[in-house]
Amino acid sequence: MNDNINAVRLTGQVRIVGTGLLGASIGLRLRSLGIDVVLDDVSPSSVRLATDLGAGRATGVDDNPVLVIIAVPPDVTADVIAAELARFPEAVVTDVASVKLAPLSELRSRGVSLVNYIGSHPLAGRERGGAISAGGDLFIGRPWVVCRDEETPAWALALVENLALDLGAVPIEMSPEDHDAAVGLVSHVPQIVSSLMAKQLASAGDDAVRLAGQGVRDVTRIAASSPELWIQILAANRDAVVAILENYARDLAAVTDALRDVDAPGARRVLAEELAGGNAGVSRLPGKHGEHRRFASITVLVDDRPGQIAKLLTEVGELNINLEDMRLDHAEGAQLGMVEFSVLPDVADGLIADLEARGWRVHR
Repeated sequence: MNDNINAVRLTGQVRIVGTGLLGASIGLRLRSLGIDVVLDDVSPSSVRLATDLGAGRATGVDDNPVLVIIAVPPDVTADVIAAELARFPEAVVTDVASVKLAPLSELRSRGVSLVNYIGSHPLAGRERGGAISAGGDLFIGRPWVVCRDEETPAWALALVENLALDLGAVPIEMSPEDHDAAVGLVSHVPQIVSSLMAKQLASAGDDAVRLAGQGVRDVTRIAASSPELWIQILAANRDAVVAILENYARDLAAVTDALRDVDAPGARRVLAEELAGGNAGVSRLPGKHGEHRRFASITVLVDDRPGQIAKLLTEVGELNINLEDMRLDHAEGAQLGMVEFSVLPDVADGLIADLEARGWRVHR
């Protein structure tokens, strides 16, 4: 939990244009902090839903925001930014689009003054969009990239960073170019890989799908995302995405060729090097609190009936164990659930022994 969420830094009115998942989630959190939030959207029904959910109030003729947040699809982001800068020339305007260079380049080509504009992007989301999926806790502990340039005054930068901090996020300064290259690697290409893997399941036999476990669920978790939105994102960041896909395609081709004749000289070496490369890559992913650590995993078998997982978590808490991650799975054809914990390696053995002493079935 980010301790910064307890301090309210923003003052004045905040205007949010776009009341989907991100816009409504921002509104919910800011309203809980007592900030006056006004909402606007091309869809009046979307505004009414977000208002009913408590994300803010409808826009009025006397609105005077100090900060305008643009949360609209990428293909209209530049248009809305330009319109809001013209409508509220004293306000700072930021957007939360997942691509930063394309709208910035479009605005510059139009000759729009960007002194009061700062691009930003929260690395947060859910598989399903819309205000109905919004939550005020969506950004807690998540990175929030802020893209400043030489025109950005310090006070305007501070306003956007305060927004991120009030939402519980962690502000990180990056250039638009570095941001787009980074999200291409950690967000946009993974979406493609996940979707293409999930596509293979569509024509799979029922018996194969019945065997699906946590591995394939992990790989395909984000494949349910909206194709319409992702077409816009991928098109806007196509240069970075294509470069990464070309590297990925070379590695995939190397593995495919090696498997065609696994007894050919060097084939097993290729497979080993590619798999070891994956080990090296995953070890760089930050863990909880941004720490680069490897964790031990243990699996606890639980009866598939109400209250068992709650009881297990309570007992883990009583043992004073800090969980780094947790996943749930179900055993096919059995009234049995599996709870996988990730913990620091030096507490794993003690946790297993303590849980077994309490009657739980545990596997390392």
